[in-house]
Amino acid sequence: MRTSVPVAATRAQVEAALRHGRRDWAGVLLATALLGSLLVSLAVLIALLLDVSTRGVPLLADRGVDFLTSGNSQSPTVAGIGQALTGSVLLLAVVAVVAIPIGVCAAVYLEEYAHDTWFTRFITANIRNLAGVPSIVYGILGLVIFVQALHRVISGMSATGSLISGGLTLAALVLPIVIITTSEALRAVPDSLREAAFGVGATRWETIRHHVLPNAAPGILTGTVLTLARAFGETAPLLLVGATQGFFTAGAGGPLHRLLDSYTALPIVIFDWTRRPQPAFQDLAAAAIVVMMLLLLLVNGTAIWLRNRYERRW
Repeated sequence: MRTSVPVAATRAQVEAALRHGRRDWAGVLLATALLGSLLVSLAVLIALLLDVSTRGVPLLADRGVDFLTSGNSQSPTVAGIGQALTGSVLLLAVVAVVAIPIGVCAAVYLEEYAHDTWFTRFITANIRNLAGVPSIVYGILGLVIFVQALHRVISGMSATGSLISGGLTLAALVLPIVIITTSEALRAVPDSLREAAFGVGATRWETIRHHVLPNAAPGILTGTVLTLARAFGETAPLLLVGATQGFFTAGAGGPLHRLLDSYTALPIVIFDWTRRPQPAFQDLAAAAIVVMMLLLLLVNGTAIWLRNRYERRW
């Protein structure tokens, strides 16, 4: 009669036999160090969340919607994040319109049309390197190209930065990430699906449109939504391209005037409030951080929902 032996027990016996009964102290020390690093990181994260929550949640409960709709002010009793939320939403709209179509199209070309040559590999390697460049470098790039150069071309554009310059800078920041995530999603589609489409007479574009892109849609949507979440929390590039800190008056005008006008964003307002010595502004910054974390959780939840929905559909 054959008896079944658990796989984990068999593996442990084999490892012990290979080590001749010696205990792997190096492995034990490494596992302990990794566990300690995890616990320390969690402790720091929990301490920060508790500190922000204990200072920000009471202010949100006291002021409620007024804090979300009021504009910035020099008085902490009436200051809010209404202007900052509007600026962040408009920035994300510019990023979505510019970065997502260009990134997806570039990834489709590199994965489905371009041949595997040294030039293609060179471009792919540089895209991956650009994804790891610090955000402050993109701020310098935006200052030179999207602020100074556009100021000379577009009449009426502010020389210190505008909403369009901030949005284009963030779009350049997240564009390599969009290309990488889309390429990984396209690469995960089985080649047998493409071969089957070619076998029934479909063209390359028909194969991409009707088979490859629908199957890669969960990964593409998840990557683009998480990319927008990263752009939502960036601060350093916006500081260099002229985001307004503190109080400002939004000018009246059409959509084009709004794109060329001064702007602010939620991370910029938080940065400005944390630099002020008054405890009231510190509480305002904590409340704004709580709002930002809730929005990021909402965005991440949306990405998970979209991925699960399209995975069930396809």
